[in-house]
Amino acid sequence: MVENAEAETGPVLANEGDERVTRVGSWLRKTHLDELPQFFNILKGEMSLVGPRPERPEFVEEFKRTIPGYSRRFAVNAGITGPAQLYGRYDTSAETKLKYDLAYINNWSLELDLNIFFMSMEIILTRRM
Repeated sequence: MVENAEAETGPVLANEGDERVTRVGSWLRKTHLDELPQFFNILKGEMSLVGPRPERPEFVEEFKRTIPGYSRRFAVNAGITGPAQLYGRYDTSAETKLKYDLAYINNWSLELDLNIFFMSMEIILTRRM
């Protein structure tokens, strides 16, 4: 992101083609290297490899107030990848992402985690995202 990207607008959800993202930032996103620091969170036990993606704190309280059932996302640790990332895009609504997240939570299994992980790796390695 460019410096002070949200100084005038306040917190804004990222979208595909976001003008606030620099060329280097765009490359980091495309190669998914921007996710690397989150592996430290996994090692510390604060995150999982698979689970609902963490949302920016600036949006969590609003989503809790406006989207019924949003708090259920916090029943499991946040993850680096999850079904909302496989089946959604940057512009997928929070409500739709929540549906994917709740389906994941309600049907969790090691097999499901492995499927999501390997599908995510395929996307990363073939750069289909």
